[in-house]
Amino acid sequence: MLGDYRITGRGAADIAAAVEAGVASGALPPGSLLPPMRELAGDLGVNPNTVAAAYRTLRERGVIETDGRRGSRVRSRPSSTPRDALRMVVPEGVRDLAEGNPDVSLLPALDGPLAAAARRYAQAPTLYGAGPVAPELARLARADLDADGVPPGPVAVTSGALDGIERVLAAHLRAGDAVAVEDPGWGGALDLVPALGLRVLPVAVDDDGPRTDAVARALAAGARALIVTARAQNPTGAAVGAERARELRALLAQHPEVLLIEDDHGHGIVDLPLHPLGGVTRHWVLVRSTAKAYGPDLRLAVLTGDAVTLDRLRGRQRLGPGWVSRLIQYAVVELWTSGAVDRTAVARSYGQRRDALVEALRERGIAAHGRSGLNVWVPVVDETVVVTRLLAAGWAVTPGAVFRVEAGPGVRLTVSQLSVAEVPGLADAVAAAASVGAAGVRYD
Repeated sequence: MLGDYRITGRGAADIAAAVEAGVASGALPPGSLLPPMRELAGDLGVNPNTVAAAYRTLRERGVIETDGRRGSRVRSRPSSTPRDALRMVVPEGVRDLAEGNPDVSLLPALDGPLAAAARRYAQAPTLYGAGPVAPELARLARADLDADGVPPGPVAVTSGALDGIERVLAAHLRAGDAVAVEDPGWGGALDLVPALGLRVLPVAVDDDGPRTDAVARALAAGARALIVTARAQNPTGAAVGAERARELRALLAQHPEVLLIEDDHGHGIVDLPLHPLGGVTRHWVLVRSTAKAYGPDLRLAVLTGDAVTLDRLRGRQRLGPGWVSRLIQYAVVELWTSGAVDRTAVARSYGQRRDALVEALRERGIAAHGRSGLNVWVPVVDETVVVTRLLAAGWAVTPGAVFRVEAGPGVRLTVSQLSVAEVPGLADAVAAAASVGAAGVRYD
């Protein structure tokens, strides 16, 4: 089971440290099956509860994953090695299409909004005991949600989308529970789930979002939660369309106990309508971050959902940071009310570049996908070869390994640093690097 490696220790911390040492040294490679808890307890002469505590610690640290009766195994990549670590250092002179950041020229200046926030703060400083959400921010956010057909619910504010998703998962799930996650999908979510001691059940994606049949299989396999990207899915650009939303809502209605998390990643940067799924299951949330439209450093996301989930989230938040800075909330209010970002113009700018690249690649026999947002996904036969060839040609792109579990290889190209004039040259380089184009619109 473990080869020649022996797990040692008398206390839970020592046992966990021994496993981590084996993983770090390579003596316990990815996929190594750990002994059943009672068996290891007998070998070490300790109480089984001690081993159970050690395994729980390892799950929480993202070192191992547990799959019911199949036992506990070393993860394919410990959470201490996030997917971002797979990204390359971009050499000087190479065009960087790998970073995934928005176009800085489309982001608003923050000096005015921050100054306005400071003036408001000077009039009424935020002290302990104040509500966690600025009333005007909650009112504006709720009005925007109502306009998009999102079911009624209270509003919470977290330090970005991933912070909100983590708090919602922790509010409902326990170590070992399974979460259905898009594949390919956002590396942050794919890392977060196992880091919380949860299991990832990959769900295949096409241009309309998570495939209904793949979601059905994940739910049948015991998924306790489902994470869906509503628009501008990272890395594929998928967006949940009206028909797919109807299918998924009908499916989720048969699983009312499943926790639904919708990440409206494209809010503020896409012109496709939102087709929300929330309200079908007992517990649900929709998350909207300000990062892509207003700047990643604002670190603010708005959430709505069912009252129980939002109450749990806010209760746990009170025991940690307490609230997201009112200064940041006031600045976001100023950005929203001043019209600092022309959402239509931003969506058009990204869309022109994205659509031009997808079309140019298709003209060269390359099946590319990018229905919305900042990114274009290109399925390839060997992503390492393609990434290397493109780097030699002066283009840095992100390897698909950052985003996938079981899906086939691919590369992600972010268009935010690209001009339309550069598209033909880039398309030629991609076509030359990918000697065999991938067909179809399924990413698995």
